[in-house]
Amino acid sequence: HFPDTDPANAGIDSRLLLRDVAARVRRAGWQLANLDATLVAQVPKMAPHIPAMRDNLAADLDSAPSQVNVKATTTERLGFAGREEGIAAHAVVLLQAVVS
Repeated sequence: HFPDTDPANAGIDSRLLLRDVAARVRRAGWQLANLDATLVAQVPKMAPHIPAMRDNLAADLDSAPSQVNVKATTTERLGFAGREEGIAAHAVVLLQAVVS
């Protein structure tokens, strides 16, 4: 839904994309049960930022912070993240049907 070839997506705030996806999910009759995200970075240290990340994700997903888990790890200096060339993120989301 958000191709990198579309000029409208150039430089867009990823939180806007997340809110759009969350709205689509809600319209389809689903809601967040929980989200588990792992950041992979050698630098910067993520620990000081994790509470704000969790709160922002929860707000954007219209969920409670207790439904969102964010953690960080390194690659012990292996690969592009270990060489400090970038950061990776992995996320798993569990959805549940909205009960009327």
